[in-house]
Amino acid sequence: MAVVTVKSSLITARDSGGKSTLSTGPRRLYDQADTVEVTNGDSIGSKFILGSVPSSASMRELVVLCDAITAAAADVGLYRTTQDGGAVVDADLFGSAVSLATAITTGTNILHESGVLDIANLAKPLWQILGLSTDPQVMYDVVATLTAAATATGTLTARITYAQGN
Repeated sequence: MAVVTVKSSLITARDSGGKSTLSTGPRRLYDQADTVEVTNGDSIGSKFILGSVPSSASMRELVVLCDAITAAAADVGLYRTTQDGGAVVDADLFGSAVSLATAITTGTNILHESGVLDIANLAKPLWQILGLSTDPQVMYDVVATLTAAATATGTLTARITYAQGN
C-alpha cells in the first residue's frame, strides 16, 4: 500500500494555471418544496409535476416524502414544462420505480436512485448530463410518473435543491 495525494479536477486546473471545465466561481443554491395529492385509483402513467429547474442547474438533492400510498411506485425525471408541451426528456433520470407504498416521513434523497445520474457528474449542469452540446436555456419540470397504480390516497412532497451560476 502507498500514501497518495489525489487532486480533484478543480484543484488540478487551479494548480496548473488552466481553466477548469467546472465552475469555480460563486454559485447560488436554490431550494423549492411543493406537494401534490395522489388519489386511490390513479393509474400507471399518471404524472405528478413536483417543481421545475433550469437546464443550467447542477442538481444537489431531490428529497421525496410521502404518506403510505399503498402499491404506488413512480419514475422521477425531467419533462419539458407544461407551457412548452410537456414532452418527456428523461422519465427516470433521478428515480426508477421509487416505492411510495410505505410512508417516507423523514425524506429520502433519490437524486441518484436510478443510477442514470452518475455521482461523478454531480457538478455538471443538466444540459450536459442530458448529452446536449449547448445549454438550451429552458426550464424542465421534475415529474413523478406512476409505474404502479395507487390503491390509497396520500400526499407526495418533493424538495428540489440545485446550484446555479458561475
